[in-house]
Amino acid sequence: MQILPNHFKRALAAGTPQTGLWSVLPHAYVSEIVAGAGYDWVLLDTEHAPSDVPLMLQQLQGVDSAAARAGAGHGTAAVVRPAWNDPVLIKRYLDIGAQSLLLPFVQSADEARAAVRATRYAPEGMRGMGGSTRASGFGRIKDYVQCCRDELCVLVQVETREALDELEAIAGVEGIDGVFIGPADLAASMGHAGNPDHPEMRAAIDVAIRRILACGKAPGILMIDETRARECLALGALFVAVAMDLLILARGAEAAAARFRLAPAAASKSSY
Repeated sequence: MQILPNHFKRALAAGTPQTGLWSVLPHAYVSEIVAGAGYDWVLLDTEHAPSDVPLMLQQLQGVDSAAARAGAGHGTAAVVRPAWNDPVLIKRYLDIGAQSLLLPFVQSADEARAAVRATRYAPEGMRGMGGSTRASGFGRIKDYVQCCRDELCVLVQVETREALDELEAIAGVEGIDGVFIGPADLAASMGHAGNPDHPEMRAAIDVAIRRILACGKAPGILMIDETRARECLALGALFVAVAMDLLILARGAEAAAARFRLAPAAASKSSY
């Protein structure tokens, strides 16, 4: 038995843009549905979603189920966002089989190095030796400890003005595969809370994408607005989430209800 190749990581390294879906509905059924929709990657969130390690295991199994039906090399990649850049959380998500992690609120090169160290076994890092974990095929991947780092993708999230000031130092850390720009928190940090489309924000994002590319790393962002998402891709962003499952469900449900809701005048005419 061999470790599965991380096609998402390889696509980023090759400069191939990857469009994704942001998933905050923590259920394996939902994960399986969205993973079969045709996106390159799906973000499985635990920072702003009511999910945890046991639930995430089921979500990863849902993604794997969809990938199995898609065929080798054609499935949607799972990217897990832990609630914090914490070595214990990182260890637990890696052990249940996550190969790509997005770590929030990384403010400095030291914090980026800590993120990388948490994904590496000693002597390169501090990841605990977990024995026969799901990640190692329950012990069936005999060389997992030696080869897993090549298939792990470490993405860090910059989402404050202070983090932007440290962008080159963060992106320059060895082992960091990509840097994700968090537009909502960045907007709040820059004095534009709730308005990530502010002109100052747009300019900061555009410049950040170019700076990350100049460091040789993959830029990423969540951008639901289609026009703006395409602009970010044109600028060189390589992993862009262009939709969110909760919004698709909520807005779609509202739109369907609105189409069949009787206007007050019509309702009064139909009453006896």
